[in-house]
Amino acid sequence: MAEWTWELLAGPETITEGPAWDGEGLFYSSIAASEIRRYDRASGEIATVYRFTNATNGLIFGLNGMLYACEQATGAIVRYNTKGEKTILRAKFNEMRLNSPNDLVLDSQGRIWFTDPRYGDQTGRELTHDSVYRLTPTDDDSQPWPIERLTTDTTRPNGLLLAPDEQTLFVAQSDYSGDRQLRAYPIHLDGSLQPPRVLHDFGVARGIDGMCWDSKGFIVATCGWAQSGPGPRITVFAQDGTVIEDHRLPDGAPTNCVFGGPNLDELYVTTLEGHLYRVPDTGRRGILMPPGVRPFMGV
Repeated sequence: MAEWTWELLAGPETITEGPAWDGEGLFYSSIAASEIRRYDRASGEIATVYRFTNATNGLIFGLNGMLYACEQATGAIVRYNTKGEKTILRAKFNEMRLNSPNDLVLDSQGRIWFTDPRYGDQTGRELTHDSVYRLTPTDDDSQPWPIERLTTDTTRPNGLLLAPDEQTLFVAQSDYSGDRQLRAYPIHLDGSLQPPRVLHDFGVARGIDGMCWDSKGFIVATCGWAQSGPGPRITVFAQDGTVIEDHRLPDGAPTNCVFGGPNLDELYVTTLEGHLYRVPDTGRRGILMPPGVRPFMGV
């Protein structure tokens, strides 16, 4: 296994998250600053694209070039169009405010699958559970998108991935006082989830935060920290949970990762301490999900 070379592009500052490749650069969240920023690969410059983003965490580009985001401070899933205009798609479940949407993926129907944990301060929470949900798009953005609760067995669900064939949902169950597991939920034809298989149990160590796919169907995941276990690293898993390889970070605990670059063979990594790293040669290539996603063309 070849050692990775790590390039520090920005930080450290406060927690960075939600990396999303736009075709020529990388969007990412600075949570405490409530900003969405963009790293331009050609110039190496970083610019703030959106301010006052309500502690935005997870980001993803859709088939229509729009940017979808998780707002932790408002409990909302939102969408930015290519003019930079924001639409709130959903902020409640059963008339109660969502906890703190964390990460999200899109499927080929344009539906949004997202996790909704509440880490840290529990003051003011309205829901008594931390669940995975799905939003279904409508033709009328003046109304909230219909929402479905998909899990009843999760506490602090964090990163998630939808299998390329959309028959399995992979979820990072990352409860610092409970289970820390990589789970695989088979998806019924009606869209509901079957009971999960535990693919990997991290024990008392920090488990997975964010994940992405490589082109061979391996899961590339951000794991660990210095406080316990084997430390902060990127772990590559087979879909049955087998660990293929580990790569230690030079500093900080990783929060999320995504492939980018002209050939989707560079890995971009954010951290709890606010780093933005690039690994220019991973020996792997990523895929865009869902397939056919169009690069963002700027506001």
